[in-house]
Amino acid sequence: MPVDDIPDTGLHVEIDASDAIRAELTGLAGLRELRRLSGVFDLVRQGASVRVSGQVNAQVGQTCVVTLEPIESEVQEFVDLKFAPSLVAEPKSETTEASKEEPPEPLSGGKVDLGAIATEFLLLGIDPYPRKAGAEFSPQKSEDGSAKPFAALEALKKRLSGG
Repeated sequence: MPVDDIPDTGLHVEIDASDAIRAELTGLAGLRELRRLSGVFDLVRQGASVRVSGQVNAQVGQTCVVTLEPIESEVQEFVDLKFAPSLVAEPKSETTEASKEEPPEPLSGGKVDLGAIATEFLLLGIDPYPRKAGAEFSPQKSEDGSAKPFAALEALKKRLSGG
């Protein structure tokens, strides 16, 4: 979205990812499937800068890290970013409230890429270790009742050797 196309009153934009884009993002994100990806954004010009706020929503299919069963989950990530033209580095001064804010994202070619924002917030919102509700990993106990780190391998060895 070119910054020059954003009216002074602001702009409301809704996007939905196509099947082809979702298929590409499925592999990138390591998902089983990506059923839905959409974004709702409000863009407001603030001088040469642009404030982008809104929400990214997705329905993702993953695999439980404990049971290896398929699970579905919803991703909802709120967006609040400021974009500004690249500036020359300012000299550091005393710490003030204004300097504690995150610096703005750089504008690339005078445009804000809403698809890239949706992708970034989707990737941030995905659970890297999804777990099915109620699934628990528990180590095998040995005969004396204490947990041993190689108890599972020992049990497998006994089973394979027929003993």
